[in-house]
Amino acid sequence: MRVPAPDPRAVREASLDELSRLGLPLPPPQFPLVWEPGDEIELRPTAELEARIAVLHLILARCFGMPAQAAMSWLLESHLVDTVTPPEWQFVVGGKGDHRSFVLHHDALFSLAWVLGLAKELDPTVPVDERLVERMPNFVGGETYPQWRARILAAPQHPADAAALLDLHYCLDWAYLESERTGRPLPGLVDANAIGQRRWALEWAVVLRGPYHDEPPGWEEVDLST
Repeated sequence: MRVPAPDPRAVREASLDELSRLGLPLPPPQFPLVWEPGDEIELRPTAELEARIAVLHLILARCFGMPAQAAMSWLLESHLVDTVTPPEWQFVVGGKGDHRSFVLHHDALFSLAWVLGLAKELDPTVPVDERLVERMPNFVGGETYPQWRARILAAPQHPADAAALLDLHYCLDWAYLESERTGRPLPGLVDANAIGQRRWALEWAVVLRGPYHDEPPGWEEVDLST
């Protein structure tokens, strides 16, 4: 569902108010907006979001002991191999790559779960909900991908709400990195790495349409440099 984007300045004002409430530093006045007036927004298709969640959950399972053969078999049976990125595939097959970076995807998974309505809130001060695993595919129990999709009954967020949370995390990402750089205390138990992962997922999930936006990036192509 593509809808008109909300007023980016009003959304930014709300984001900055939230940063102030949390006692975080505010980005400079020239900090760019995420979208422009007149742009449109939509979420990626539900099936694409579900596939990405399943892949990330499987990679986390590999991080914590799932055998490579079992992981590959589940991906093949689920017809998800084409949705796995090259770095992810190397890790699934041979354990190659930065193990820690894949573990950090736990927060990206949490963010995507919120987008699909599988998590109630995405509070920047609170770690990943421990009950999230109950909403993920049960590999140990032999749950198939179709069975999982039927069980969760995804109810995606409204694109405008997801876009507003993206703007907030764009600002939070800057504020948390600045706080860690200057030794300023953070407002909760979540660090800059976790905020960056949540932003990554939102940047990927929320599709912005307008004259200044490129085609939606692939998972590994999401740009967090600004």
